Amino acid sequence: MCHPAAASREDSATATSVVVTGLGVAAPNGLGADGFWAATRTGTNGIGRITGFDPSPYPVTLAGQVPGFAAEGRPPSRVLPSRLLAQSGRMPRITLVAAGWALADAGVDPEELGALDLGGLDAGGAAVCAASGLDAVAQARRRIREGAGLVVSGAVDASLSPWGWDVQLASGRLSGSAEPTRAYLPFDAEAAGHVPGEGGAILILESAAAARARGARVYGEISGYGAVSDPRPGSGREPGLRRAIELALADAGAVPGDVDVVFADAAAIPELDRIEAEAITAVFGPCGVAVTAPKTMTGRLCSGAAPLDLAAALLAIEEGLIPPTVNVRLSDAYQLDLIGPRPRTAEVRTALVLARGHGGFNSAVVVRAVD
Repeated sequence: MCHPAAASREDSATATSVVVTGLGVAAPNGLGADGFWAATRTGTNGIGRITGFDPSPYPVTLAGQVPGFAAEGRPPSRVLPSRLLAQSGRMPRITLVAAGWALADAGVDPEELGALDLGGLDAGGAAVCAASGLDAVAQARRRIREGAGLVVSGAVDASLSPWGWDVQLASGRLSGSAEPTRAYLPFDAEAAGHVPGEGGAILILESAAAARARGARVYGEISGYGAVSDPRPGSGREPGLRRAIELALADAGAVPGDVDVVFADAAAIPELDRIEAEAITAVFGPCGVAVTAPKTMTGRLCSGAAPLDLAAALLAIEEGLIPPTVNVRLSDAYQLDLIGPRPRTAEVRTALVLARGHGGFNSAVVVRAVD
């Protein structure tokens, strides 16, 4: 779907290639990487009326909720000790279970974590800043390049409670629509805010050399990262998203033509959508790269949103399929090749994931296929 114009990577000899060998996903439209991808590739919507508490007194009643989740009895037991489960709330429980799934997916036995030098879950598992998930993964890459053997990273958010709802409403960025298929509409002329959600993704990162040595399955490489804050309001300088994209590409040693798909931040606020569309167009040209926003099926998961997009990007690379953007009718104001309600078969070798947080923080990560 496209409306035509009408309107530093470190030196390869010294840089350590950091790859993803395990994914653990808990999303509103599917549990586990396989469940999430089966739903996402076919456009299954996980947004609905809130069931965890009575939303009727609030002006916003929709969210993406992780369905049918119970932590008890989910392996591996070393990752989920019963005493910890008994003392944990919903967010840490989902995070721990997703971490367990990621470790199992990576072929890592929790009993051997000491020998593998577990780096620990990086910041973002309980964070509320929508940019923090990508930054946690970038920090994990840095730690591996500094010598860590294996790092569990990513982020999960689960703040769908009356207290959390008050915090979300205070942002002024939520959609008040009660219609699940027309509530979250990034790049649509009717965009009027996003739908919040819970969940996210945990990733297992390690050096490519270590992954090869143990014969691990590799989803892809975290090859580039860039982060820039927006200038102060009234400065007359352009927002920082374009610069974050350029930094991530330079860090990956890539050029715009290398990128096969952009996973958009997709704020669904008209001014923010305009800024993102202009940044993408400035770097890649009008309709110059496929753009998708699978979070239209899940809502924006706060800190878990970008790691979930990273997981989707890696799964897109693996299958050769770009997931759809559901429900959106692309506005004539944007010169984007936005993937519509059906997935697009394509060779995906390089993907760019974008995220923006409150306060004007912009992050971008490049992920690549590994031969």
